Amino acid sequence: MTDLLASIPSPAWNGFDIGPLRIHAYALCILIGIVLALWLTNRRWQARGGTEDDLWTLAVWAIPAGIIGGRIYHVLSTPDPYFGPQGDPVAALYIWNGGLGIWGAVALGVLVVLFVCRRHGFRFTSFLDAAAPGLILAQAAGRWGNWFNQELFGAPTDLPWGLEIDRSSPTWPDPSLPADTLFHPTFLYESLWNVVGCVVLLWAGRRFSLWRGQVFFLYLAYYTLGRVWIEALRIDDAELILGVRLNVWTSILIFLLGATLLTVSRMRHGGSEDTAYTHRAETDRSATTDGDAEADETGEDPPRRRGFGFFGAVTSAISIVPQLPGRPDSETGDDRRDPGQ
Repeated sequence: MTDLLASIPSPAWNGFDIGPLRIHAYALCILIGIVLALWLTNRRWQARGGTEDDLWTLAVWAIPAGIIGGRIYHVLSTPDPYFGPQGDPVAALYIWNGGLGIWGAVALGVLVVLFVCRRHGFRFTSFLDAAAPGLILAQAAGRWGNWFNQELFGAPTDLPWGLEIDRSSPTWPDPSLPADTLFHPTFLYESLWNVVGCVVLLWAGRRFSLWRGQVFFLYLAYYTLGRVWIEALRIDDAELILGVRLNVWTSILIFLLGATLLTVSRMRHGGSEDTAYTHRAETDRSATTDGDAEADETGEDPPRRRGFGFFGAVTSAISIVPQLPGRPDSETGDDRRDPGQ
């Protein structure tokens, strides 16, 4: 019992088979994160006056964009496997082999959200505020994929919550280390940090009346504040700039950006509220409401906005999570791969 409590074991299980289809644990973690994000964002968006169909209109574009952006960031920040001496540039397209960076996912996802918001008359900053707590909650769930894959852990430690890693795992960092070496469970640190962050964003949004993108700006500052020290603990291969991991520099820059945007927005707007729709969209919705009232008077069915609902969005999310084989375990033959950086 003492030995059990003195460390965190790594799971022997990392997926299951349904006929010829392999369902990976990391994919399930990503899917759980997507579902949690959609659920929480939907509640917050509707509280701002939006509709469920609005969210799915955005999600069907933003989720694939996030995965593509995450892959681009991974390739650019870890170029050796693709453009190094023994690299294969075509392998950069093999997203099913793993490697997604959060900042590429956020960057391209936000750009696509901006485009869709402008096209449909959704207020961009209002949606960012609605989505921020769900986004960091999704990251908390997705990090558990690292535990199942036994990857992206930290330096050796003798702390009682040290993480066990199989000596035969391809992610074992140094052959000279004893087999009973424990490592910092950075996946757990970040997951807990993100769960607390979700609560902080929800609380701060109400307590300080954060609107006009301020919840999202707080998310940028909060998440990167934790990512700096968690990233500094990791020992996996990474690009270095002045001896410091690239993701540490990225986190510092985004922290400064988020803190600056939050400060400027509070100075310009204070806690003034905004709505789910732009003025033009509000006018169009008013006209649609009037048309619905006239249709009720004549007995005709009012026109309905087209959408595909919650299950349609979740189905779209499931369809874009790769299920092809990843990195094989040297002893068991099981697939292991990185669900994110």
